Amino acid sequence: MDIISALAGEFKLKQWQVENTVKLLDEGNTVPFIARYRKEAHGTLDDQIIRELAERLEYLRNLDKRREEVRALIDGQEKLTDEISQALDKAVTVTEIDDIYRPFRPKRKTRASVAKEKGLEPLADEIYAQKEDSPAPIELAEAYINPEKGVDDAQAALQGALDIIAENISDNAEIRKRLRDLFTIFGVVNSVAADEKAESVYTNYYDYSEAVKTIAGHRVLAIDRGEKEKFLKVSVTLDRAKASFVITGTTLNPKGSPTTEAVRAAGEDAYDRLIYPSIEREIRNMLTEKAATGAIKVFALNTKELLLQPPVKGKTVMGLDPGYRTGCKVAVVDKTGKVLDTGVIYVTHSAAQRDQAKELVKKLISKHGVNCISIGNGTASKETEIFAAEVLHEIKAEVSYMVVSEAGASVYSASKLAAKEFPDYDVSLRSAVSIARRLQDPLAELVKIDPKAIGVGQYQHDMPPKELDNALNAVIEDAVNSVGVDLNTASAPLLSRVAGINSAIAGNIVVYRDDNGEFTGRNQLLKVPKLGAKAFEQCAGFLRIAESKNILDNTGVHPESYEAAKKLLKRFSFTSADIGTPEIANLAELVAAEGEEEIANQLGIGIPTLKDIVKELIAPGRDPRDELPPPMLRTDVMDIKDLKPGMEMKGTVRNVTDFGAFVDIGVHEDGLVHISQITDRYIKHPSEVLKVGNVITVWVLNVDVAKGRISLTMREKNIPKN
Repeated sequence: MDIISALAGEFKLKQWQVENTVKLLDEGNTVPFIARYRKEAHGTLDDQIIRELAERLEYLRNLDKRREEVRALIDGQEKLTDEISQALDKAVTVTEIDDIYRPFRPKRKTRASVAKEKGLEPLADEIYAQKEDSPAPIELAEAYINPEKGVDDAQAALQGALDIIAENISDNAEIRKRLRDLFTIFGVVNSVAADEKAESVYTNYYDYSEAVKTIAGHRVLAIDRGEKEKFLKVSVTLDRAKASFVITGTTLNPKGSPTTEAVRAAGEDAYDRLIYPSIEREIRNMLTEKAATGAIKVFALNTKELLLQPPVKGKTVMGLDPGYRTGCKVAVVDKTGKVLDTGVIYVTHSAAQRDQAKELVKKLISKHGVNCISIGNGTASKETEIFAAEVLHEIKAEVSYMVVSEAGASVYSASKLAAKEFPDYDVSLRSAVSIARRLQDPLAELVKIDPKAIGVGQYQHDMPPKELDNALNAVIEDAVNSVGVDLNTASAPLLSRVAGINSAIAGNIVVYRDDNGEFTGRNQLLKVPKLGAKAFEQCAGFLRIAESKNILDNTGVHPESYEAAKKLLKRFSFTSADIGTPEIANLAELVAAEGEEEIANQLGIGIPTLKDIVKELIAPGRDPRDELPPPMLRTDVMDIKDLKPGMEMKGTVRNVTDFGAFVDIGVHEDGLVHISQITDRYIKHPSEVLKVGNVITVWVLNVDVAKGRISLTMREKNIPKN
């Protein structure tokens, strides 16, 4: 296979774009580095496209490897023909290649293999030939009676021959491909209750059917889980007449023969006993893999949006980790994330303890100049939110609060990393610190946690672990590198997500920083053990050093382009002191006036690199998160009982799934905007319109207080009239 051409066709790219990207990947370059600093080579492809191309490249290379393995295995049996070789060349999936290999694959003991051992293969060939003047099958079988081999009569011989024919039909690659296609187009997924009396969350699927081609991924995953938990029995069916037509059309002699009905019977046996169970498994696996791929994509997208939530900068934050019996843990951190104070309050116990809690919180707010309160959304979150709102009403200071996801906080607080960061605090207080820091800088805090524990997706615990880990790690890497990392303040977990830096090198950077003080220039990185020239090339542009004498060290300009940046400044009579000042704000216009191509040629760089350098010189160290709307902070709380249909609300999108989005509207329970309520136009997926962290206007459709369910709409024409 010409992999480069295949990739160019699939991704609708020029051949040179694919060739150069593949070369860069093969040279060991990271995706963030390729996307950011090798734009001329690949034509400014973004990191997502490069990752998808890299994944597809790996698949096609593995496909070619499997193709040649099968070719060699068949050739080793001296059965490789030009026809088989051509079929292998045309195969575009591993399944097709395995279908071709199926007749040659060593088999465990089967009815057909036993029949072959008894010498019945020639009889099977005679029957399958379906000659018009052939004797009846039972007559042909009489010649193969052999009590010594266990063939006691003609009927036994005939049955053995039919078993061989059935297996041969089952091994026919063309028949399998056509039947697989039919199942994909006309197949139906069915689920029924394993026990109709059993109550479960799967009651909607106790008598359910949907076409294979239309069933949504989240329903596939729900059915899979219901089957795994033994509440459902699941099958995939196909109209038998359609299946029979494929088999008879391929195997029967249209002119007829005395042996044709025997071949028809063998075909039916092949379908019922061998083909249908196999293809049903394949279709179930295909549906599950497709659903998992979709769910992983949504999970990764949500995780990226969560990581890139705008930070609440320059604020002193109080973190509240809610709890009932053990109380609510409190931690106050300054604007840099340093812990200033901790404590425990009891907001759900007696009135006296609640009053004591208010006094302590008010005291901490006053003492440390707290600007915001960050409340975890776990157990007792509602009571803690009500408590916080009451406190804010009783003080004069301008303080607001926000409920943040505490997913993974307990995992982090019990980790070795948290113990190293906060050796003097117990596990519960570490959680409160994490919750406070999540409001200040979600990215820096959430990278410390296993991304699977962040919990913004659906059925993530049912996903293939390797695929999920790869997708989430890629998302974190892209998020971290798009923002950039302060080399002198970043934790080892954050540094390990920078392109070219693994956990060992990240640890070495921290040790070097501890032993030698703050970095004063990017070139010092080359003194860090195990951080060689290649790693430096990959990581340097993503690391920022505010303390460096060279201001370019605090920008996204790569060291390899420093000379070009200096020449550009000089070309328009600027100096390093002008970087980031109003004086240089018109640099882009100056470059455009003289011609980007002309300037790029003078500097010996490409136009994409020139544009990036200009942006960095105008706004050095800019944080792309600053361009997003700020997070929604609150000062009051509502009860679900206060909600009425038609009520207009402002809310923050907390999770996006296949079927809709969950929105925090200031009530303890998130409301659901179903996909049909998101927009007036047709959309395939909610993520086309909504992202985690979006602040949106919604209207209440209906409220089920007993079940704690809130239905919302974004479509004004669907607003209920009071």
